[in-house]
Amino acid sequence: MHFVKYSWLLVFGITGVMWAAEVLPPFPADTNQWLERTCFQTGKGWTARANLRSDVAIVYGIDTNLPARIESWRERGYRIHVMTGVAWGEYQDYLYGRFDGINHEDEAQTEKDGRKIGHGGDVYYMCPGTNYGKFLCVGVQRALDAGAEAIHLEEPEFWDRAGYSEGFKREWRSYYQEEWQAPDSSVDARWRTGKLKYFLYRRALQQVFDYVQDYNKKSGRHVRCYVPTHSLLNYAQWCIVSPESSLAQLNGCDGYIAQVWTGTSREPNRYRGEVRSRTFETAFLEYGAMQNLVRSTGRSVWYLNDPIEDNPNHDWTDYRSNWESTLTASLFQPEVSQYEVAPWPERIFNGHFPRSANREDRKAIPPEYATELQTVFSALNDMKQPLVEWDCGTTGLGVLVSDSLMFQRGQPTPSDPHLGNVYGLAMPLLKRGLPVTPVQLENVGITNYLNGFKILLLSYDGQKPLSPAVHAPLVDWVKRGGVLIFCDADADPYLQVRDWWNSEGNHFATPREHLFAQLGLKFPLAADKFNAIGKGGLIWLRERPAHFSASAAGAERVVNAAKLAANSIGLEWREKNYLLLRRRLYVVTAGLDESIAGQPRVVNGRFVNLFDSELRVLNQVTISSGSRQFLLDLDVAHRRQPHLLAAACKALLKEVTRKNISFTIEGIEQTQAIMLLESAKPPQSVMLDGKKLATFEYSAKEKLLWIHFENEVTPRELNISF
Repeated sequence: MHFVKYSWLLVFGITGVMWAAEVLPPFPADTNQWLERTCFQTGKGWTARANLRSDVAIVYGIDTNLPARIESWRERGYRIHVMTGVAWGEYQDYLYGRFDGINHEDEAQTEKDGRKIGHGGDVYYMCPGTNYGKFLCVGVQRALDAGAEAIHLEEPEFWDRAGYSEGFKREWRSYYQEEWQAPDSSVDARWRTGKLKYFLYRRALQQVFDYVQDYNKKSGRHVRCYVPTHSLLNYAQWCIVSPESSLAQLNGCDGYIAQVWTGTSREPNRYRGEVRSRTFETAFLEYGAMQNLVRSTGRSVWYLNDPIEDNPNHDWTDYRSNWESTLTASLFQPEVSQYEVAPWPERIFNGHFPRSANREDRKAIPPEYATELQTVFSALNDMKQPLVEWDCGTTGLGVLVSDSLMFQRGQPTPSDPHLGNVYGLAMPLLKRGLPVTPVQLENVGITNYLNGFKILLLSYDGQKPLSPAVHAPLVDWVKRGGVLIFCDADADPYLQVRDWWNSEGNHFATPREHLFAQLGLKFPLAADKFNAIGKGGLIWLRERPAHFSASAAGAERVVNAAKLAANSIGLEWREKNYLLLRRRLYVVTAGLDESIAGQPRVVNGRFVNLFDSELRVLNQVTISSGSRQFLLDLDVAHRRQPHLLAAACKALLKEVTRKNISFTIEGIEQTQAIMLLESAKPPQSVMLDGKKLATFEYSAKEKLLWIHFENEVTPRELNISF
């Protein structure tokens, strides 16, 4: 099989493709590619500057040119997935009735003043009617016909400020069997608006999932369906409603891509009264929230990393430092070992930033950053490791979060703008080196879901349980030895909305009352005290949790409650000013600012920091405040025979003997590659495509070989003789 190289692409958008005559051979098959360890998404056909050599290329868009774009990536040896937007896209055929003969302009998401919400022109966010899912299925069929192995339906998003279109009013009347109410007219209307938006995109996605499942039955294939989505924390803070956890309960949903990146994680939050960006900590909690969507469900999740972000007005130093923070945060979730290494690689490797600068002052990607990225991309293929060891504060802590966080964000009474009802509970613990994680409240009834958790923090301020069914498994968890720290002053106006706790035969003023009744608690309860329940217990902090984010004293109160909980069940309490996680060959570290006093942690050994484009040996690593490190442990990686340790390219082992090792290599055009190998002997020769390579360095002391060359997009053979 041969491939015709594009000289340039997409001159006229995604339909304009021009071809050159140069023929490139395909890259050899990687026997582990079926694991789909890494992927990236692109709206274009194959180009030399987007040749990331991940296992999967996710081709974006379901337009008529999709088959040609798919074939360009398949012929280069990539597995093929297809992604399209669920909430918006070039869907004018549906909008104007060319699909079904019905004009659907009134299904565009609409604000109170009548303005439609969109991406410019007539590309609108949609309020999905019953035919919308059917329309998406037509484009999905195009992907199925072209041989896509998985379908990704991204970002089912309904803006909180929407809910005024005629289409939404129709859906309200059908769903609630009552006349529409303006979302900002009362807290009850706001709550019911959120629940309806949540339902509508779940319905649309189920239509597509069902369509694909039916196709699988007829064809004998097994095409999977995934939902790339922001985290619950980000959607809540950005005032967007999305189905989130409920998607894992739908037939045909195989999992998610966790769309967490600098753009979401630099969103400011409040800690100890100071509002500012905390990219690493926010990303840590966002990735944790996404992992807990699939915990114990049998479904999978990829973690997205983005080496830049959607805002084009930052410089490369900003992009690089924030990418290192978000990527490090993603590596602290050892249950996950699949990654989307980049969206839109063309804007990374062809872009010039910041766009706000004069054209002559905009810079292309620094060569060392391009090398660093490819080194890390390669390493991410190796993150499924059998050994996981933490060096950090006390583990086993979680903060319970519900999808209803998204239902209380708009007028007339929005919850805390900085999402202090979550960050006020989580940030004081994380800043002391305790790897606390968001825990999805809707999932607590799944078998083994709460295994490993010793302390859970919960508030119904800013969120509400969507069903009373979540309380029984929480009560069982407490009685088996867990401690629930309940943080609530019963002051949230949304306690008055019509829902299960005050209807259908229930007469509770708050869902907390139902939970406490299930726990068998007797009143009055002393504040901030441990109340034994079975082998565990409950501590009630009678305070609105957002208040804990407003001062140092508030943060200290959360920490003291967690300490009391740990001491009450015999759990050792530890605080650190860093996080360190060993994933067998790899060591991930983060130094924490705004943390406890103390000397930086020092780690001795032999390491290479994969964030270092030169891959130099470190005998001592200091985890100082704000530092981020992704280390390869050379001593753990040691073997008797020559082997590859790291590479800023795709390096597929071809042959290894006592006297020779060879690879097939390929990378992103016009970038500098580096390969680091361990070898007991210096090389006699290094040959690249039959020509001697002079740019290598060998250290007899370290038994390490560094090889430098420029990447090309054609597969070449690198042969090292000893």
